[in-house]
Amino acid sequence: MLAEEGKISVHPDFLKTDFAELLEICNACGAAGSKLPVPQTAYGLDIRAMCHPHDFEYHVGDSVEEKDIADRRMHNNGRRIVRQNSGWVLRRLRFARVFTYYKTVHYFGGEAFWDGKL
Repeated sequence: MLAEEGKISVHPDFLKTDFAELLEICNACGAAGSKLPVPQTAYGLDIRAMCHPHDFEYHVGDSVEEKDIADRRMHNNGRRIVRQNSGWVLRRLRFARVFTYYKTVHYFGGEAFWDGKL
């Protein structure tokens, strides 16, 4: 797992959480129950490893600041995954896809973040 290998950054409690609980919390890219299909890849590269920790942070977070941290961490993790797994030809396209995901959660992720908390 990339988090255990230190290749991506995660919330301090992510690695301490039981795997079965993580399976309930983390649904990969896209909001749980969304009717819109969200690609789990960036031009052939699996990017779910940036989405799972983000889902966890949305689950445990309870402030606007924690949402912003989760969104920035997801973006940085996506860039790390792309940098580690892409040649120069696909790198810019994949960075653009990761940036699109970041902007989407930054501007439209509030409903998913606050779901069940207010």
